[in-house]
Amino acid sequence: MSKRFFTVYCLFIYVFLLAPILVVVGASFNAGAFLTFPPQGLSLKWYNVFFHNEVFLRAIKTSLWVAAVSTVISGVIGTMAAIYFVQFAGRLKEAVRITMMAPLLLPEVLTAIALLFFVYTIGIGTQTMFAMIVGHVLITLPFVFINVSTSLESYDTAWSMAARSLGAGAFTRFRRVMLPLIKPGVIGGCLFAFIISFDIFTISFMLKSVGTATLPIQLYDYLRTNFTPEAAAVSTISVVLTLVVVVVTEKFLGLRIHRF
Repeated sequence: MSKRFFTVYCLFIYVFLLAPILVVVGASFNAGAFLTFPPQGLSLKWYNVFFHNEVFLRAIKTSLWVAAVSTVISGVIGTMAAIYFVQFAGRLKEAVRITMMAPLLLPEVLTAIALLFFVYTIGIGTQTMFAMIVGHVLITLPFVFINVSTSLESYDTAWSMAARSLGAGAFTRFRRVMLPLIKPGVIGGCLFAFIISFDIFTISFMLKSVGTATLPIQLYDYLRTNFTPEAAAVSTISVVLTLVVVVVTEKFLGLRIHRF
């Protein structure tokens, strides 16, 4: 098969995957009163409606806050678990790997129901954001673990031993030697964690507190009773926010090292 064939094939796959997003973006500029494609004229009025909709704006703030907190917690726990897995697990390595990957193997709805029973059993309930954040951390943790573990596979422990021979303590060795070398894995894992947490629906729906809604939940509630292009505008804003996070992370935190 020729190079040209693979190029056309890859372009076709990309177009097929991106087509739904392009349709939603196009529908967000619809001047009509209903969500249709192709648009019945072009207008920005549904973006204006969105930016004056306090319910959606509050949902975006909630999603960003939950995603940020979950990413930080997943980043710390996932990195520590990956270090233990690669350097210290020994015969427990396979057990640790399966444990860390379990949230990806189980259906998300089962995980959500199990967490719901658990938080009510221990008396926490869903009156606060605690249960939702625990659920988000559980789902996003494997992505940090995978990325950091991959980076650590190429890390030579002799570098840590050399730093130790020069008098560096454990935290100094991690901060000055290991962390800069595994930084692409940590950043990539945290980026995955943030994006996935921002878009999680099932966990958020089952574990949300009364009166709290993330953006996917609010969008779902909206579409049950409304079918205006504002929904497409909200979806487009969500896509743009995700792209901004990716671009800013790549530009300022060095994710470009991941390119191959």
